[in-house]
Amino acid sequence: MYQEQDALPKDSADFALSDNINPLKWIANFISKTLVITELEVRKLSHDPTELFTRALQPALWMLVFGEVFTRVRAIPTGNMTYLDFMAPGILAQSVLFVAIFYGISIIWERDLGIVHKFLASPTPRTALVLGKALSAGVRAISQAVIIYLLSLMLSVKLSWAPANLIEILFVVIISAALFSTFSLIIACIVKTRERFMGIGQVLTMPLFFASNAIYPISIMPDWLKAIAHFNPLTYEVDALRTLMISGGNSQYGLPFDFAFLIFSMIILTIIAAIVYPSIAR
Repeated sequence: MYQEQDALPKDSADFALSDNINPLKWIANFISKTLVITELEVRKLSHDPTELFTRALQPALWMLVFGEVFTRVRAIPTGNMTYLDFMAPGILAQSVLFVAIFYGISIIWERDLGIVHKFLASPTPRTALVLGKALSAGVRAISQAVIIYLLSLMLSVKLSWAPANLIEILFVVIISAALFSTFSLIIACIVKTRERFMGIGQVLTMPLFFASNAIYPISIMPDWLKAIAHFNPLTYEVDALRTLMISGGNSQYGLPFDFAFLIFSMIILTIIAAIVYPSIAR
């Protein structure tokens, strides 16, 4: 049933670090094995592509109902932006979060099917396993970006179509999905059961979403919530997306800082996930 496992490299000597191995070859092997894992994960999507469309229902409701209503009320201070313009990047960030935060449940399914044991027995480094799965979540999240852009066009959101901006948006979406899916994987490795994981996932998504600048500016938050928002990766994802997606959008923190925070967070979580990954098999 899972013949794709044969695609995994079998020569452990290729990955043994020694004085005789060229570092460039080691890096090339690492990237190759990471992409193999990504391909295996993305291939699963072909078995159930409807998942991409069902996940689009919630952001569509947020934009078509919540966004349309509050654009008319003008209850939230958004500067010279309409509320829909302000909200669209936040809903894209929310969609990425919702796609990625439940990604860890696949690890529990793989454990039950015995696939995790095969991965652990292979010479593929744990970091490559984790990173490959994280990048596949990024590929899934790209579909959400397409859907949000289509909704934004329908609602006359002032989108920026600069090619450089579009490329950077793809990067932000992939990195953010990788970050939250890795966080999800860590939770799955700790709780180890589907029931506990789903409960914790539900508890985490709403605080992450509402303790960010996705649907209202941080300036109107109480001080305690501002402090949480400044440590929330979703805040910097939204800030980057709002700057790049919306024509005339300005970054509150600066794009370099947004990118640095997201990349650094992803690296830290990837290292932690690589350490705890074997525990899911116990």
